[in-house]
Amino acid sequence: MMTLKELQITINNKLEKAGVDSPAFNSLCLIEHIYGYTQTDLITDSHKLIDESKLESLENLVSRRINGEPLQYLIGQWEFYGYPLKVGKGVLIPRDDTEVVLNDCLSFLKNFDNPTVLDLCSGSGAIAIAISKESNATVAAVEKSESALPYLIENVKLNNANVKVINDDIFTCMDMFKDKSFDLIVSNPPYIKSDDIKDLQIEVRQEPTMALDGGKDGYTFYRHIIKHYKSKLKAGGMLAFEIGEGQYRYIENLLKQEKFENIGGSYDLGNIQRTIYGTVTE
Repeated sequence: MMTLKELQITINNKLEKAGVDSPAFNSLCLIEHIYGYTQTDLITDSHKLIDESKLESLENLVSRRINGEPLQYLIGQWEFYGYPLKVGKGVLIPRDDTEVVLNDCLSFLKNFDNPTVLDLCSGSGAIAIAISKESNATVAAVEKSESALPYLIENVKLNNANVKVINDDIFTCMDMFKDKSFDLIVSNPPYIKSDDIKDLQIEVRQEPTMALDGGKDGYTFYRHIIKHYKSKLKAGGMLAFEIGEGQYRYIENLLKQEKFENIGGSYDLGNIQRTIYGTVTE
């Protein structure tokens, strides 16, 4: 019979040998998912004998993790800004970096009593749901992907969020929104160059290409949103994006061309400029 501590060491060693990043964290998450044991349990109940009937299920997840399947997909749920989100193959995994654009949005929304918000390329609904829960905003979330849509719908229900889900293409659905409808439009669009997708980490390549591919130069979505959604903002409204490394100046110029003002942005913990935003006056 194997103890909880022996199990943790065994799984950790397998992941470490295979070159998986953060093997201790991964082993903890997988053990907790299958057995329900927390990090505290690993300390206080380390000599407890495990239920070996569940070992096969755990070993299966470990093998899939070693083969590059993201930890979040294996567990089926991940937190963003403290809110639980269901995730799986077909939907982009929420990342801590996205909290940077969320914080910019929440700071802006403090000036409004009952703001209206549009989230484009919503994916799992991470941004839309957090904005809904952290402010008094009414949020509309647009997502085209038929694979991501069920996760978005489920996550809105899971978090009891005031979010209207719209299954549509942001490149063609502009006219369904009246001009001057929103105080804030936010998007974490695909922003990786098409030719760079093949060079991404194996875990990232497991995520939907639709959520990663930003076109030949990585700016396809930014150009379209800036040009075609500006009119949907109320006077004083803000457009905010998550952006990739080195993309700030180009997008800043796009915003300036469309007469956006008060352009700025914020850095993530890796000191990468992760967001850009601008406001309209009329």
